[in-house]
Amino acid sequence: MARMQPIQFNLPQERIPRVWYNVTADLPVPMAPPLHPGTHKPIGPDDLAPLFPMALIAQEVSTEREIEIPDPVRQVYAQWRPAPLYRARRLEQSLDTPAKIYYKYEGGSPAGSHKPNTAVAQAFYNKEAGTKRLSTETGAGQWGSSLAMACAFFGLECKVYMVRVSYNQKPYRRALMEVYGASVTASPSTETEAGRAILAEHPDTNGSLGIAISEAVEVAAKDPETKYALGSVLNHVLLHQTVIGQEAIEQMALAGDEPDVVIGCAGGGSNFAGLAMPYVGRNVKGLSKARIVAVEPSACPTMTKGPYTYDFGDTGHLTPLVKMHTLGSTFIPPGIHAGGLRYHGMAPLVSHVLDLGLMEAVSVQQLDAFAAGVQFARAEGIVPAPESNHAVAQAINEALEAKREGKARTILFVLSGHGHFDMQSYIDYQAGKLENYEYPAEEIAMALAGLPTFK
Repeated sequence: MARMQPIQFNLPQERIPRVWYNVTADLPVPMAPPLHPGTHKPIGPDDLAPLFPMALIAQEVSTEREIEIPDPVRQVYAQWRPAPLYRARRLEQSLDTPAKIYYKYEGGSPAGSHKPNTAVAQAFYNKEAGTKRLSTETGAGQWGSSLAMACAFFGLECKVYMVRVSYNQKPYRRALMEVYGASVTASPSTETEAGRAILAEHPDTNGSLGIAISEAVEVAAKDPETKYALGSVLNHVLLHQTVIGQEAIEQMALAGDEPDVVIGCAGGGSNFAGLAMPYVGRNVKGLSKARIVAVEPSACPTMTKGPYTYDFGDTGHLTPLVKMHTLGSTFIPPGIHAGGLRYHGMAPLVSHVLDLGLMEAVSVQQLDAFAAGVQFARAEGIVPAPESNHAVAQAINEALEAKREGKARTILFVLSGHGHFDMQSYIDYQAGKLENYEYPAEEIAMALAGLPTFK
């Protein structure tokens, strides 16, 4: 009998990374600095102190290549890390492709996604700094449930503003947050000035991550015992996610393979950067030649249609200006089911790496993403989150291209979470209730008209 080829590549628990990898140390050009929303001058640590503890501010601006992971954080990571790497052999067979497909699965965390990688770290540093509670926003709910869990671990209160369309679409995510002890409010709400202003102008709005960020930031800025936590976009958030890529590099070595293409879905950029940035670093150092591909929804085409420029991170213009690919801070996306990919901007670090030509970006329509997710589930058994379906779709596209070319290709993607709390979206897909949505150019132009101007 022929020896069965392995499909899972595991690392022992002691191989949980001991450091986070900071790709900025290896980039050929430094990032543009964040600017004060009022003066348009580069901000300093004191400008961020009302929102974040100093340890996270230091990480946000750090250019050190490696930042040590505190032992209490690694101890929590040990509940699900190292996360498994799988070879998708049944998917390969169903596609009849010469390509090899690997996926790094982040759905095994207690919250079901990659988000606890940074939620645990942020809760730890806030607890160390004496913070009493954290305020945050969430789209699909993966981030809100992850932060709620992390706050429970470290004895912090948690306030979550959940984008209204997701609040209505995903009641089980909301219930999970509440089980962990968080207080959850649909955004926009009447609890904040930012929320009331939006409701006065758009009483029936679906909400957006930009609006929810404004509400959470306002709460933190007005209360000295509350800090703000963000689940994506910022440098320190992407930094914490690099445990994904570091583990994947070791696991691919165990498999005796090296990826030709590295893929992740991208909304704010955190799971994508977690897998991709360690590979970007390897490419810059000449250790690999992998193509790096970020995949976004066609309904929210930040990188593929948005300009690379300074913009606010929130709708209420309370946050610093950052240079990023953006659709405009007033952009209100359609209610697609990939709630974690509905942000108007892209992480400044991801935008910078894209601008340097060290990665590429593509967009996928909603129906194509769900078709890929169903195909993947029937082959591999895991039902992906709607967000993760975009990475699955691109991996399948790459595999089919290899088939057309008759060439071998090694594909690695991050499966950022499972879809167990998102089954209504699959019900709607199977019932033919979902549709593709190409965001109108004129609406993007209107949102971009509100970009900040500099004197």
